Amino acid sequence: MTIWIALMRGVNVGGTGKLPMAAFRQMLAGMGFEMVRTYIQSGNAVFRADATTAAALGASISEAVERDFGFRRKCHVLDSETLERALADCPFKVEEGQGKALHFVFMDPAPSQLDGGALDALAAKDEEWAVRGDVLYLFTPAGLGKSKLAAGYEKVLNTDVTARNLNSVRALAALAAASASEG
Repeated sequence: MTIWIALMRGVNVGGTGKLPMAAFRQMLAGMGFEMVRTYIQSGNAVFRADATTAAALGASISEAVERDFGFRRKCHVLDSETLERALADCPFKVEEGQGKALHFVFMDPAPSQLDGGALDALAAKDEEWAVRGDVLYLFTPAGLGKSKLAAGYEKVLNTDVTARNLNSVRALAALAAASASEG
């Protein structure tokens, strides 16, 4: 069985897309997934499943959320190796306590062309960005909420995305590693 990481987009934010994590875990277990664990309230889950593709898993999870909770959101799914690669490929080294300033934007699919000039135009002087494969890395030391780069990158990328900060990516990788060691 493969260890998978599900990243629901736009749940439990701003009063819409309410997805209780206990019910989400129960739903995933009901889909036949094993060792289901969630992390914080933003639709992150780690589980084991036999599946052929991440895209098929994401589509089935999105459909199940719509059926069980009454709203549809994109679910990005990665296997644990892909998540580990995203961590290893990160070009930015952040100091202790800056994990909320570095974001991993998972793109599905990765754009065939990227307008780097448009991203540069959005970035403040202290902000940086880089792309490695299907991940856009954003370093926004003044905070994501104040960043024009963070507010505008989706229009530049023109693809489905979901983002998690470094703290969350590390925590999900740790959950995936724990699942691997248990089984």
